Amino acid sequence: MSGLPNKILITGASSGIGAELATQYAAEGITLYLTARNEKRLKEVKKACTEKNAKVHIKILDIKDKAELTKWISSIDELDLVIANAGISAGTGGGGESVEQVENIFITNIDGVIHTIHPAIDIMKKQKSGQIAIISSLAGYRGLPSSPAYSASKAAVRVYGEALRGTLQKDGIKLSVITPGYIKTPMTDVNDFPMPFLMNVEKAASIIIKRLKKNPARIAFPFPLYFVIWLVSCLPPFITDPIFARLPEKPSQKPSCD
Repeated sequence: MSGLPNKILITGASSGIGAELATQYAAEGITLYLTARNEKRLKEVKKACTEKNAKVHIKILDIKDKAELTKWISSIDELDLVIANAGISAGTGGGGESVEQVENIFITNIDGVIHTIHPAIDIMKKQKSGQIAIISSLAGYRGLPSSPAYSASKAAVRVYGEALRGTLQKDGIKLSVITPGYIKTPMTDVNDFPMPFLMNVEKAASIIIKRLKKNPARIAFPFPLYFVIWLVSCLPPFITDPIFARLPEKPSQKPSCD
């Protein structure tokens, strides 16, 4: 796997896209810094990566713990790639979103990204090199009534990342925003409605790794779903509102983690 970064940090690495990215990046000469809340699953990911001869350092923490997250990242001497992946999702099923649920999603999905990438940016500025990847979602292009807070949080990090990309260019730092559609992970396993173009996590991670090599501003997939959502986002609300009103609700529950 030539052309890969050597020192890679991934948040939300105990399952889903984060775990698969870690496993696919793992190889001799690669150093992985992995963090998540679930110690058991994260240790399983570490084992899988070390079996592929990667050096792996893990940190058990909640992405909402700003102080601990910042301290951990700042203690690392060098980083080639940081993937801000950790996030949660929940929806309006069962009576709508509570204020507590909205706040939890915002703090995790927005603040978690900010507090991941900024300590990393400080390191990369000293190096005058590095790459940031922010995991957003196709839901960030058009707010979905079934998951208002999740859609809004992913829109926020998408727009922030797109703007920050231009700011960081002068420092030699690359930044890409990744907006996947439905990926089969523990996060989507709770959905009890049809998910068009559902993709397995192995393929999704492979797409991300391949495209990050080219430093695109945006990595959006699968293309058919991306095109439909982009088209819908261009239409006036009087056309789209009746369509979205017929969509099934996303479960409202203890939010599932990326």
